[in-house]
Amino acid sequence: MTFEQGLLYFIQACYIHRAFQKTSMKFTQKKLKNGIKLMLAPMKDSLSTTVFVMVHTGSKYETKGNNGISHFLEHMCFKGTKRRPTAMDISKALDEIGSQYNAFTSQEFTGYYAKAHPKHTDTLIDVISDIYLNPTFDPKELQKEKGVIIEEINMYEDMPHKQVENIFAQAMYGDQPAGYPIIGSKENIKKMNERDLQKYWASHYVASATTVLVSGNVDTRTITKKIEKAFTGISRSAKAKKRPVVEPQNRPKILLKYRKTDQAHLVLGVRSYSGKHKLSPALKVLDAVLGGGMSSRLFQKLREEMGVGYYLRTTIDEYTDHGYFSVSLGVDSSRFVEVIEATLRECEILRTELVTKSELEKAKEYLIGNTILSLESSDAVAEYFAMQDITGEEITNVDKLIQKIRKVTSEDVRRVAKEIFANDRLVLGVVGPVKETESLKRAFRFK
Repeated sequence: MTFEQGLLYFIQACYIHRAFQKTSMKFTQKKLKNGIKLMLAPMKDSLSTTVFVMVHTGSKYETKGNNGISHFLEHMCFKGTKRRPTAMDISKALDEIGSQYNAFTSQEFTGYYAKAHPKHTDTLIDVISDIYLNPTFDPKELQKEKGVIIEEINMYEDMPHKQVENIFAQAMYGDQPAGYPIIGSKENIKKMNERDLQKYWASHYVASATTVLVSGNVDTRTITKKIEKAFTGISRSAKAKKRPVVEPQNRPKILLKYRKTDQAHLVLGVRSYSGKHKLSPALKVLDAVLGGGMSSRLFQKLREEMGVGYYLRTTIDEYTDHGYFSVSLGVDSSRFVEVIEATLRECEILRTELVTKSELEKAKEYLIGNTILSLESSDAVAEYFAMQDITGEEITNVDKLIQKIRKVTSEDVRRVAKEIFANDRLVLGVVGPVKETESLKRAFRFK
């Protein structure tokens, strides 16, 4: 490392340290008398408060026959409650306080949140708890929402860079819940009725599967009683379980969906680790080396040197019992095999060559800086703790995450690369004008 590089990293470290000192988060967690978990993350200087309710259910809790029901249920919770009979009643209650609100469904959890000025915290608690505890599943609204969700499916099918994510999941996990699309199929959506949703809601939206997170400018002296009161009456039934993920693989797997598009969209990935794995911090550093920013190895190789694509991203997905590292890219189909070879070559280099000290430090500072910047808002802080809770990790403050990242060595990165960059972990999903030729089969493997 040159003197100039060392000085630059010192300045960056000082800046990030000062930023961290200003934004450092404290948190507490406890189990309430009604059985739910409450997590508080006060942010003294925040201009907002977020109330976020998370339930441990998603597409991995579904069967092939009801795939998509978790996402459908999320939609229906906003369509009316016993106290607020229409979707308009719910949206008006939040809009009139200037709130930002939404919900989302993943493989392992469904989340509902609303964020507003701290003076409206009581309203946030009231509305979010209401839609969570008291959905009515009006049959007329359900029929209308079927059309909305089917159009959502159509929208994603018209977006090959989104559709390829489902193709990749199917290639990696096959015919098990981890391989199902979160949104479900049109056929399943069309046949669902209010009894299906009511039964699913009753078996999953229970106290032991529920975590409430309140972050931002919050009065920690009074909030516990307010949350406990708002969630009075929540079901204490046993939590429904999900099927464990099975990962049999002994050679590279390829799944292509032929489509006449201008680009070939691909997700290339390898099986990696669950969220609580001890090598997770080293995997994050490896991810930053390969795809962290415009100076990363893959960006420089594929976009700047080869000029083969516009969007490029690397991703780590971590769940309770599985995970993967992936590279997503849209490329000229005539150079598809060339791109596959170049991408795998960059991964292979990490198996044999140690990352230099300067590149390692750059990757760490990239991770730390982006982590801090991503936690500037109260809703982001709520999600930060929620993701740790759902994956079964030890729930820690951001300073402990930073400590773990700083401890990662070049040897740790190489150890991870040797372990995950293997042919019996390698998976490729593609949407575009590409066929599974012999040249592709030969190219798609680690040497």
